[in-house]
Amino acid sequence: MYTKISENLNRILTFAKNYNPTIVAVSKYYTVNDMRDAFRAGLNNFGENQVIKAIEKINLLEEEIASKSHYHLIGHLQGNKAKKAVGVFDLIHSVDSIKLACELDVIAKQKGIVQKVLIQVNNAFEEQKFGIAPSQLENLISEINGLQNLKLEGLMNIAPLTDDTDLIRKLFREMYKLKESYNLKELSMGMSNDYKIALDEGATIIRLGRTLFE
Repeated sequence: MYTKISENLNRILTFAKNYNPTIVAVSKYYTVNDMRDAFRAGLNNFGENQVIKAIEKINLLEEEIASKSHYHLIGHLQGNKAKKAVGVFDLIHSVDSIKLACELDVIAKQKGIVQKVLIQVNNAFEEQKFGIAPSQLENLISEINGLQNLKLEGLMNIAPLTDDTDLIRKLFREMYKLKESYNLKELSMGMSNDYKIALDEGATIIRLGRTLFE
């Protein structure tokens, strides 16, 4: 697996060299051994979508790997898992309500940390996906900026599963404009199918699973 990941990563980096993104290795469908191989290949950002399973995997990693890696929660966060998530994940990508933001803030205060977060935006208005509408963004940003123990780093987006690259590009472009209009640092968008378009349109974080591990 190490050789395969290294070859895949070199191919991705060749394309991405002019963009310099943070590459999150989406390890949610892969094993702890795969994470070890990814680390050896040069990756130290790992994305998981289930809090409990992520913690179990992190606890199995050697201290050298665990302490030098950064963990990203890229899946929907239920309120009853918030306490376990805060402080484990360096960046929570999926804040989508004032209620969740406030819960995270209270927990972060109790733990004596500042939790970094992204707001998930559903600008394709897909009913089956989480995320807020762009029209709700200003209010949520204002609320989060008023919380002492959350730090808003930027926005996150999941594009529709479609072959319509023009639509994907349009949606990513909209996300970049939103990031810029609110003077935010990070824009997490782009996965195995569409990361090249995402980088073209201003992504600073790309989330790659299959194209890295397979």
